[in-house]
Amino acid sequence: MEHAYPVTRIYSDANGDSRFEDVTVPMNDAGEIGWMSAQLPVKSIIFREVEPSYDYDFHNAPQRQYLVMIDGEIEITTSLGEIRTFKGGDVLLLEDTEGKGHRTRNLQAIRRKSIFVTL
Repeated sequence: MEHAYPVTRIYSDANGDSRFEDVTVPMNDAGEIGWMSAQLPVKSIIFREVEPSYDYDFHNAPQRQYLVMIDGEIEITTSLGEIRTFKGGDVLLLEDTEGKGHRTRNLQAIRRKSIFVTL
């Protein structure tokens, strides 16, 4: 049985527009400890908490990084107007470091926690 971890990639196309892409990270059977991906090289980990009113207008990711949602729910809008929602447990790969960027806002009235893993 093949396993893969779902990740939503946000990237900039040739015109600088931000887009979503559904990708997966392949996972291998590791026996009693479950399914695991290959090791991926990373630079750092950043823990973050934002206010319930968080609504960050269009911006670029400061660097290539994974965003791991711990709790709460967010809405991300691409520069082309596509909107998706993400919740605790979801993983995003933010790669739109140039171009028109994306908008992010909280959908729940809580202090939302997340983790960035920089690449």
